[in-house]
Amino acid sequence: MSTTKETHSSYNEQGDYPSNNYEAGVISQEANNDLDDRKIDPANHASSSIMEAARSKALRPFVIISSSYLLFTITDGAARLIVLLHAYNKSFSAFEVALMFTLYELAGVVTNLLAGIMGAKWGIKVTLLTGLLLQLVSYGLLFGWQDDWSKEQAILYVTMAQMWGGVAKDLTKLGGKTITKLVTPEEQETKLFKLVSLITGWKNSLKGVGYFLGSALLQISYELALSVMMCLIVAAIPWALFGLDRSLGTAKKTNASLKDIFVFDNRNLNLLSLARLFLFASRDFWFEVPLPFFFRAPSCEGLGTQCPDDGICGNGAVCSDSGFCENINPGGGCGGLGLGRVIVGAVLGGYIILYGQVQSWTPQLVTGPLGQTPPNKLTEVVWCFINCIPTALMTVVILFDPAFDENNTSRMIIWFVIVIVSFAFIFAVNSSIHSFLVVNYASKDKVAVSVGFYYMSNALGRLFGTLGSGVLYTFIGEDLGAVAGTNAVAGLAACFLAGTLSSLLSAVITCFIDDQNSGLKCGSCLTIVKPKTVVDTGMDTDAIKKEETRSMTGLPLMGDLGAEVSLADELNQEMSC
Repeated sequence: MSTTKETHSSYNEQGDYPSNNYEAGVISQEANNDLDDRKIDPANHASSSIMEAARSKALRPFVIISSSYLLFTITDGAARLIVLLHAYNKSFSAFEVALMFTLYELAGVVTNLLAGIMGAKWGIKVTLLTGLLLQLVSYGLLFGWQDDWSKEQAILYVTMAQMWGGVAKDLTKLGGKTITKLVTPEEQETKLFKLVSLITGWKNSLKGVGYFLGSALLQISYELALSVMMCLIVAAIPWALFGLDRSLGTAKKTNASLKDIFVFDNRNLNLLSLARLFLFASRDFWFEVPLPFFFRAPSCEGLGTQCPDDGICGNGAVCSDSGFCENINPGGGCGGLGLGRVIVGAVLGGYIILYGQVQSWTPQLVTGPLGQTPPNKLTEVVWCFINCIPTALMTVVILFDPAFDENNTSRMIIWFVIVIVSFAFIFAVNSSIHSFLVVNYASKDKVAVSVGFYYMSNALGRLFGTLGSGVLYTFIGEDLGAVAGTNAVAGLAACFLAGTLSSLLSAVITCFIDDQNSGLKCGSCLTIVKPKTVVDTGMDTDAIKKEETRSMTGLPLMGDLGAEVSLADELNQEMSC
């Protein structure tokens, strides 16, 4: 069925669902006809597809906005690592760096609530340009960070600069997420939407590219890193300024108001939003600040010993003027890997790239083959419990494997690779399932405010995890003196434990959502929870699932599950297993 196919594509596209009540019909139909006339096959001719889209009047807004959003995403990832690694070399502790990102995350909370209302009133062009300009302001302010400032002055100044970056991110994200809906046909999957999935599937991955570029450029010069990122933003502004119509995306009917946002009458969505808060905290408790700090931290062994030069002090340590080896940043602790800034950026960037790609292909490669498409609350509960495994494993390894006591760098790196890769895969599946469920649970006439409220919880989770990680990493662990700092191994273990507990809490909260009628499968041969049947309806379980989704949202279905299977066919399939 055509409606089924269309929503499956929406889910493939990393959960980029509409965040406000924009009208999409005219643009969608023009774009659909335009691409069908050209017989474009995005899967095999990506570059030619993009060029054709750029020449199309109907598709031009998509190309401009998506390109601007992708460029912005690079600069957003770069800013995060530029600030963190620069602060590390200035001897700021993990807690002090976490404070620098508080207003960035708080700005995301407020902007997520208001962005849909702003976009529907003023249009995508205004919100996109405002976001790009505010990102320039944020980067420009970072040039003013002076070496002779006190820590208190620097934290206050950088926090304010980062706040504008937080507002910019969510204003720009509004256009990037909404334009995919504007150019998507309402009734059928088309070659156009394959082009949409092709481009937007790289969105999160490009943030990882920004992580690497930021760290690599910072190795050369702090000012150079800021300047290159500002050039990327400037490059996107003329296209948005002259290529977009101001009325694009404005609401054609009554827009949501502030009072509509704080209506808590949707129990499933409220529980999902709370679960989302702890899901993202489970990552940020260890990833955003503690992990790069631990990667940069030197071994505790040898600190405080006499030295003729830096060569014998090891990575991450220097020979002080007094002739003793000391930690570059005692506030970052010791017992880590002592890696260079470029390597740290490459590892963190690799995680983000892997996460983005897995998130893009979750329906085809994971939930689809497992018979969990479209997902329900039971699917998320299972995957959220699985999300506990990598962080719980790392907690145990850090506490009990002698490699971390003896600072065996090779073995520590092996463990980090295993945990980071596995967590990236599992977390991406969780995030992708959440992205579908938020729209599935949203009221038909309140999709805008529902999604805005949900992503507000997302930002609160990042804030909770980031601040909590700064406290745990900095203040857990024995103080080994002014030359070495605290034992970072104990602090990192506490951060991974906090991440595990957050995942567990997210799973428990999800259990209380009322969405289990379609049951839970694990492949075609194993049914974990049998679907509830409806007596005398003449409908099979797949049809029941479809009707539930329609009644909850008024939206088309997520996945193209093929032709509807009769009950007899399902019985035959089970017998063959």
